[in-house]
Amino acid sequence: MDLSFGPEYDDFRSDVVNFLDKNSDKAPKGGDMRGEQAKDWQKLLIENGYTCRTIPKEYGGFGAEPDIIRSRIIGEEFSKSRINPGLGGQGISMLVPTLLEMGTEEQKQKFIRPTIHGDMIWCQGYSEPGAGSDLASLTTAAVLDGDEWVVNGQKIWTSTAHLADWIFCLVRSEPEAPKHKGISFLLFEMTTPGIEIRPLVDMTGVANFNETFFTDVRVPKNQIVGERGQGWQVANAILGHERDTLAPPNTAQTRINALVELMKTETAGGERLIDNPIYKDRLMKLQGRVLAMKYNDMRVLSSRLNPGQDASLSRMITKLQGTELRHELEGLAIDIMGEVGLSYDDNPHLRGAGSWQREYMYYLGLIIGGGTSQIQKNIISERGLGMPREPKIEKKAV
Repeated sequence: MDLSFGPEYDDFRSDVVNFLDKNSDKAPKGGDMRGEQAKDWQKLLIENGYTCRTIPKEYGGFGAEPDIIRSRIIGEEFSKSRINPGLGGQGISMLVPTLLEMGTEEQKQKFIRPTIHGDMIWCQGYSEPGAGSDLASLTTAAVLDGDEWVVNGQKIWTSTAHLADWIFCLVRSEPEAPKHKGISFLLFEMTTPGIEIRPLVDMTGVANFNETFFTDVRVPKNQIVGERGQGWQVANAILGHERDTLAPPNTAQTRINALVELMKTETAGGERLIDNPIYKDRLMKLQGRVLAMKYNDMRVLSSRLNPGQDASLSRMITKLQGTELRHELEGLAIDIMGEVGLSYDDNPHLRGAGSWQREYMYYLGLIIGGGTSQIQKNIISERGLGMPREPKIEKKAV
């Protein structure tokens, strides 16, 4: 059985490998979203079609036709080399594809190019203290006053709000409408008067997300995506892209490659951990799950090119599968390191600059954030498998 992609794709793989060999020194090593090196690297990747590959040229992308195999080869080679695959974040991964689907031409021209080139950082204004899993219960209000919306309310768990230039935000614009039909989707600058940001420290020990308060924030009327009161449709499009990107298979492959290298160097009783049958068994199970993630991702990608192919169930499992896998993967690394796996901060014995401990806690948080695993299982059960909803007990008047 020949499982190769064929000569055309072999040549393409060689091009990717040669590019990485010649340019790896230009890739940023840290996670700075605003650094000039990161922006220069992003520009180089876009010019060569290794990121933002199918975004039209008129909006700053490479402009290629979708090709699942080429996308997979790019992912495989960047993962294998453990070289930065380019900028990500909520603007690039979530807002840009949604604007391509639902934005006006003016919005596409204004926002897509600076976003994918790293000049415009975004945050997401969705969750509220009383509207987490039941997002449609949100109460942040937007009232139209002439040519401006006036926004009042609060958001919570606003990731990167302290770094963002702009926010895409769900607001209740039609208070009398049913809760799913009274929501609008606004875009506005984070420097707008009336916005207050308060950091929240997460389990990694860093303030990655925030509380965000809006007091009489004035937003131009035309900075709405979709129609007034139809923001729930836009929100669902965004959530679909979010769940696809919270734990991508390419990153999981990169981490498992790093895990294999760690197991080759860590020892116990003079034995390399890679040779220990118990740890090797755990590693092989994780490798199998990463492969399953990659092929599920290919199924999702192919469904976008073939409208008749239903991959809705495949998309539903992505977030559940990916976040739980990453948490277990990072946990195996911590187990392998023994007592060193408990090191934090400036401990001189840290491996990988503490990334294993940091990612372990981060993905524990993502099992909760972006839709808890329990909520995801309900969605898979009810919408994907067609199982009956859990019966709701009618409240009796006291």
